[in-house]
This record gives sequence, C-alpha cells and structure tokens, in this order.
Amino acid sequence: MLNGHCSKQEDHSTAKRLEGKVAIITGGASGFGESTARLFVGNGAQVVVGDVQDELGQALCQSLGKNAVYVHCDVTSDADVKNLVEATVSKFGKLDIMFNNAGVLGNNKDCSILDADGQDFRRVFDVNVFGGFLGAKHAAKAMVPPAGRGGVILFTSSAASVTAGVMPHPYTASKHAIVGLTKNLCVELGQYGIRVNCISPCAVATPFAVEAMGVEKSVVEEIISASANLKGVVPAAEDVAEAALFLASDESRVVSGLNLVVDGGYSTTNQAFIATMKQVLY
Repeated sequence: MLNGHCSKQEDHSTAKRLEGKVAIITGGASGFGESTARLFVGNGAQVVVGDVQDELGQALCQSLGKNAVYVHCDVTSDADVKNLVEATVSKFGKLDIMFNNAGVLGNNKDCSILDADGQDFRRVFDVNVFGGFLGAKHAAKAMVPPAGRGGVILFTSSAASVTAGVMPHPYTASKHAIVGLTKNLCVELGQYGIRVNCISPCAVATPFAVEAMGVEKSVVEEIISASANLKGVVPAAEDVAEAALFLASDESRVVSGLNLVVDGGYSTTNQAFIATMKQVLY
C-alpha cells in the first residue's frame, strides 16, 4: 500500500499542470513573459505570445514548437488586443488563461513631481493599465458563457504596489491601479467562474531592468541581492513564471482577487533605521 501511495504522488508531481489549456501572454517575448511562455508550454499549454518585439517573439515561438504562436500586439491598441484574442480562439478553439504581462517603466531618471513629464505618465498608464484593461475586456468576452466556460485572468503588477518612495510616480501609480482593477474584476467575473489575480514581483535582472539601469546584469543582481530581505537566493524571471503557473492552474481553483507578492519579504520591512543606527553607533 505504501509503495502504491508513493507512486500516485510521483505521478501527480510530474503531471503537466496546464494540460489542454490555451493561454495568451502579452509582453511574452522577453523577461517574465518569455519565462512564463516556456513554463506554460512545458506544462502542456498551447500559448500565444503577444508582443511588439517581433523578432524575439517569433524566435521564441519557433524554439517552443507547434504549441506556441506569435501574434504582433500593441496592448495600447484596442484593435490589436481584440485581434490577439480572436486569433487565439480561431486557432485553438478557446481561451483559458489571459496573462496581461506587458509593461513599461517609463522615464526612470525623472522621479520628482516638480519636473515630471506628463507625456511619460500617460505612456506608462497606457501600457500598464489601459493595456491590461483591454486584455481583460477581450479575454472576458471569450470566457463568459456562452462563448466560454470561465477561465483565469492574470496581471503583472509590482512590489511597488505595496511599497512607496522607491520607483517613479507613474510606474508606482500604475501598479497600484492594476491591483485595484484585479480586485474589481474578481468581484464582477466570479459569477462566471473566472478567477482574477495579479503577481507583484520585486526587482529582477530582466532585460527590461538591465536596460533601465544601464549596467551589466551581474551588477543589477548584486544590487538586488545586497538589498534583499531574503538572503541566499537571487530573484529570477522563472520565480514569477512559477507564480503565474500556480495561479493559472487548478491548484489555485479557489484563489481570486489576490495580489501575490513575490519579493522574498522585501516589502514587509524597512530596515533603514537599524542600518543607520549601526553605522552611527558601531
């Protein structure tokens, strides 16, 4: 009996957690999106990658084989997002998972409200918030009966949604807005069997972050590790992908309205006082 029980556990642990599911990932050509696309396909999903980075997106999908398709999509365009969802349903017959992951940081150098660029603020909100809104809108149309049978809508927010004073105002405000949108959609769409959650990662040395900081990836990782609350592990895009896999799978079938913070406890503490005290007194 003991051997039989262990065998069943092993079968469950190696099962493909998204077998038969169809997923869209916006901003899927690089960073969190790329890692998630690879993990989703590896777990049995058919994945459509939407992005404006055509060469990267096409190369990624070619490497993933027949279960991955690339569709050019500017998430600030209603027509593009509508086409992305309709192309997915046309090819694979349904949509089970919509991961609104596309996002921009904006002007990382302009952090003061006194000198803030209004156009930069609009651009960040257009991509991060309006883009996610459009993704949810068109995905819901494909998931709500009779067109669909429920599903999962995910967003990429940020640890900036639960902290303040670290990131630029447009970025921080946009990530707070995503959490609000997540919770509102959770309430509306729950009646249709649609779960809505978001993921809030800490800083990760993605191509996005490396380019924004203007230094080598190793330097970014060194900064992240030095400032981290949880030592001994360097956050990676794969950690965000694993969180997305959990929230997209049936393992989280009663989880909705959650802002899943993936930051090693960074946002739970402010150690500035103790660090300053040690510098002054010791």
